[in-house]
Amino acid sequence: MPSIKTSKKRVRDFEWSHQSPSTGKTSGLCPGYVIDHAKALKHSGADDPSNMQWQTKEAAKAKDKWE
Repeated sequence: MPSIKTSKKRVRDFEWSHQSPSTGKTSGLCPGYVIDHAKALKHSGADDPSNMQWQTKEAAKAKDKWE
């Protein structure tokens, strides 16, 4: 199955409206966290900030195993 790409603009929109849990900033690096789609794109999730969330890297690895 081909990879589904996330829009960089949508990710920036998410960052601007959701502060980094580790730095409190709305741009730049967020150590220990990744931006995750709550409902995966490959499962018809929207590539939209409303479907994105901050997730720890450990939780993201675990979720990727069953997604």
